[in-house]
Amino acid sequence: MLEGDLLASINGQQPRDVLEYQQLVDDDEVVLAVERGGLTFDVDVAKGAGEPLGLEVHTAVFDEVTTCDNHCEFCFIYQLPPGLRKSLYLKDDDYRLSFLYGNFTTLTRFTELDLERVVEEGLSPLNVSIHATDPDVRSGLLRNRRGATSLRWLRALLDAGVEVHGQIVVCPGINDGAVLDDTLCGVLDRFPDLQSLCIVPLGVSRHSRERRMRNHTGNEAAAVLTTVHDWQDVFGRVLGRRLVHAADEYYLLAGQPFPAADTYEGFPMHEDGIGMARTFELEFTGAVATPTGVQSGFFANVDGAPAEGYRAHKAGRVEIRRPSGPGAPVTILTGEYGARVLAPLVADRARVLAVENRFFGGNVAVAGLLVGEDLARALEREPADGRYLLPDVCLSAGRFLDGRSVGDLPRPVEVVATDGISLRAALNG
Repeated sequence: MLEGDLLASINGQQPRDVLEYQQLVDDDEVVLAVERGGLTFDVDVAKGAGEPLGLEVHTAVFDEVTTCDNHCEFCFIYQLPPGLRKSLYLKDDDYRLSFLYGNFTTLTRFTELDLERVVEEGLSPLNVSIHATDPDVRSGLLRNRRGATSLRWLRALLDAGVEVHGQIVVCPGINDGAVLDDTLCGVLDRFPDLQSLCIVPLGVSRHSRERRMRNHTGNEAAAVLTTVHDWQDVFGRVLGRRLVHAADEYYLLAGQPFPAADTYEGFPMHEDGIGMARTFELEFTGAVATPTGVQSGFFANVDGAPAEGYRAHKAGRVEIRRPSGPGAPVTILTGEYGARVLAPLVADRARVLAVENRFFGGNVAVAGLLVGEDLARALEREPADGRYLLPDVCLSAGRFLDGRSVGDLPRPVEVVATDGISLRAALNG
């Protein structure tokens, strides 16, 4: 087969997604119906049962992605500026993408057939957006009346033995304070078998048009941490584990130190910003030999599944051009939050440049949302003979969110994997 060929069927069946694709190609004899240039022909493949077929598909979902029909005030997709790649504006609420890539689903479009498939095929773990357990509060947050009842599917998933990780996006003045207390009480009462629950702050870009959406104050962030820590004690006494954890951003906003590494109980929600600072410290100081957080995702274990979304290949084909001459001063480019984490770790080895995110504005300060426009503006003021390190988390296939590439930057940069081990190696290199 050639790149661009259309796979019409496998053994006479049309798979709905890469999960069914994998099941069909596990046989020792596979017949592929292929369309090329308006012609259809069969390709017979003989291989060992369970051996990879060796093909890569262009998407994980062959039928239509289950899109999100919620209208959440806090949805970041509504806060994107116009003119970006079309794929960035797609709101999905598809449990298959939750399983494959760690996306979150609200379950408002989940069905009995979906539950049956998840259970029969063992599609676990899944990530579920909870936000509130009070039906009225949750339906109001989602702007969807099904939000009041869809958490029944969460209970059904847990009853079936599916591993589920939960998320609460906290919007100041709406689902914090007493509502957050009530939500965590509801989790203990109805969903104590959640694998983990992360509390993350609302992200607000300058493009938001929602009047109720605003940044946390330092005092509000501290209050959220107090609530989380109090409930960690409760969950610890009742369940024997802390269960709930606050995102690193809360500790930065409140000016409080990060918890000890063992507090995070294995960092199950690392990619959601829970314990990233501590894992980075462990990696950078050599306390661990391999990156602590999830790096590849489940898609690596599904034959042919493409890396998409947050787990897409980062740097692409980026050519590294180091400045000539030894001893060039080293500068690490990162977001304003990342700078506060990195600066103490590399104080005697490199300079950290916090790049202001004017493209999104608002309270957006994470490295993963840095764009070429803002990086270019920052680098234009930097000396040409410096050595500049850039975390790969802000790239997808070599492109920033604004469509620019590393080659468009006014200074040569070295793209480094976003973990402490890779940064230490880059500084030693």
